[in-house]
Amino acid sequence: MGNIRNHAKLSSIESIKQLKGCCKKGSKAQGLHQLKLYLARFGYLNYQNTPDHANIEDDKFDDELEAALKSYQKYYHLNVTGTLDGPTVSQMGMPRCGLPDKRTYMHGSKSSHIVPRFSFFPLSPTWPPGKSHLTYAFPSNYPNHHVYPVERALKQWAVATHYFTFSRTTDFKHANLKISFEKREHGDTNFDGPGHVLAHAFAPTDGRLHFDLAENWSDGPRPMPMKMDVETVAAHEIGHLLGLEHSKDPNALMWPTVRKGVKRGLNADDIKGIKTLYKLK
Repeated sequence: MGNIRNHAKLSSIESIKQLKGCCKKGSKAQGLHQLKLYLARFGYLNYQNTPDHANIEDDKFDDELEAALKSYQKYYHLNVTGTLDGPTVSQMGMPRCGLPDKRTYMHGSKSSHIVPRFSFFPLSPTWPPGKSHLTYAFPSNYPNHHVYPVERALKQWAVATHYFTFSRTTDFKHANLKISFEKREHGDTNFDGPGHVLAHAFAPTDGRLHFDLAENWSDGPRPMPMKMDVETVAAHEIGHLLGLEHSKDPNALMWPTVRKGVKRGLNADDIKGIKTLYKLK
């Protein structure tokens, strides 16, 4: 989601889980650099120069790491402790979108009863004015049974905006939206196997949407226990393709995480965000 360059090594959720409860500012612990990699990947820590070097400094819990943890906890409405406590580790282990949470421009008036929590990419890129009809395509190896939930997700955005329309084409190379399943290293932001990063997409007008092939997917229309719902994840990623970044509203479809066995759709914050971005009534 957005043109994100991946770190040399993906962070390990299992390594982070082992640090739970034993780390606070001033301490050192083996594997703490994995926490730094995680927070860097999702926009909370500037740790990108040499993220894979095995220096003892990597495993030091310093002021910058404490500030990053507090920022993460604030975003996810957790107790802002600045320590790697149980609720924070649990949140980090949630299945989620691969796009960073931070690096956004927030919008919305604080005078409203309901404060908008949606956000846009830097410089607020959109599809060009008048470009309201977008074509979409799947590669030849795309599983047919995963087509329909994606099309239902596209319909959600068409109905909500009364602006965007979508039609399928067989010309994958020249389609506006290119939707595919990928695994591990695939030329942009790497996937990490089952259970964490589910998918990612890119800001307008790139058009790429990638699902992680390693996940256990469900095609719906009803949610399936212990499976990720394709329509829910697709609708979130399409939001990125249209120009929305993550929302701070836990009830919004553009919230970064989603649980297994859960089906979600667009809510008021998502719709307000896309209409604000495109100046729609």
